Amino acid sequence: MTHVAATLSASLGLLLMALLASIGAVSVYEGERRAARVSFLAAVLVAGPLLGAALLPGPFAFFALSIGALIAIGVVSRCVFPLRRAVEPGGRASRRVDERDIMFARGRLRPGSPEFDAYYRMRPENLANDNRTRALPGLLSAGAEKAEPLSFAAADACFSVTEALRCRVDGEVEPVRQERSPREWTDALTGLALGWGAKAVGVAELEPAHVYTHIGRGAGTWGSEIRLAHRWAIAFTVEMDHRAVAQAPEAPVVAESARQYVESAKIAVQLASVIRDQGWPARAHTDGNYRVIAPLVARAAGLGEIGRMGLLMTPRLGPRVRIGVVTTDIPLVPAAPGDDLSVLDFCTVCRKCAVNCPVGAIPHGDRIEMEQGRRWVIDDDTCYRYWNAIGTDCATCMKVCPYSHPDTLMHTLVRKATRLSPGTRSLMLWMDDLVYGRRP
Repeated sequence: MTHVAATLSASLGLLLMALLASIGAVSVYEGERRAARVSFLAAVLVAGPLLGAALLPGPFAFFALSIGALIAIGVVSRCVFPLRRAVEPGGRASRRVDERDIMFARGRLRPGSPEFDAYYRMRPENLANDNRTRALPGLLSAGAEKAEPLSFAAADACFSVTEALRCRVDGEVEPVRQERSPREWTDALTGLALGWGAKAVGVAELEPAHVYTHIGRGAGTWGSEIRLAHRWAIAFTVEMDHRAVAQAPEAPVVAESARQYVESAKIAVQLASVIRDQGWPARAHTDGNYRVIAPLVARAAGLGEIGRMGLLMTPRLGPRVRIGVVTTDIPLVPAAPGDDLSVLDFCTVCRKCAVNCPVGAIPHGDRIEMEQGRRWVIDDDTCYRYWNAIGTDCATCMKVCPYSHPDTLMHTLVRKATRLSPGTRSLMLWMDDLVYGRRP
């Protein structure tokens, strides 16, 4: 019995050491120095006693295995039995939003312009806060706190490309309409988007609350009523590079953000063009030129859930994505909406984005009922004001989110574990805090 216990103790110790050391090696590759140190230290502290007990005489190995078994039973029990109430779905938006009210549209208003005067006659309560923001250096400004000439120039170059594509979001439809089944069209267009660089693609039936009421920016006349009669929306995501996001809120993150807006615009414009060439109407929705609320459309298309930070949380990349949308009348097959209760539960207990937000714009409390569904409501004025102070789009919340880790086997297994139960979500959060830090 003693010999068997010693063999088991040594085998388990070697297995744990190999596992933890491999996690450390992956962390080194990812540039996560703290995670690497913690993993290598754990390899010694966790596997060491098991290996040492196997070499000692008497019942030491049996004792070490018994302690390990008790710990394992405790962990499994904690994962199996939930200790909190199940969360409720977020629900659907019931009210349309005026694009003129969003912070990006308000940020483009210039004092003395007809649009400026018209907007603040309509919303005088926003004038004081918006003027506070205008007094700051501004996004990509040389006087901003995080200014870095090369990264800012790269971001500005990318935004200019996205703007240049604005004239291509819509166009003439070929008079001869090609016919295929909804499934064939869905598979063909999904394949094109994936081939052009999309990470995930989904289809949603366009709902009234997905569409803005009035134009606040982009092509068209400011303040014009938006009439978008398309039935379907194709939503897709593109990945933001992990190493660039890890530098948030420094300048490289805004350069990467702008680069991926270009990639999403290219895919959307090409996809819409292909659909029109087949005889069906289609419009691409790109950064600064939306007619729809992209995260709501993407959620309805099954691409993810709206998390605490107000961004789309995707299964593979968390919020580390940019979204593109094409609306059309071509017959398509919709996906199941992204009612992901595991993500909502994780965001409920995690709060890491709220803890690390430099200006406290992300709420620490529970979701509230509102016309956009049950949501966490961020203070977008405070958030956007901070962007204008530092010159970048911050992305600290995106950086620290446990779902934002690279799309590798190790992190994929952790993400799958979070879907099992409330207990596993609490365990995974504790491990993320231990390995990466509560304030990375």
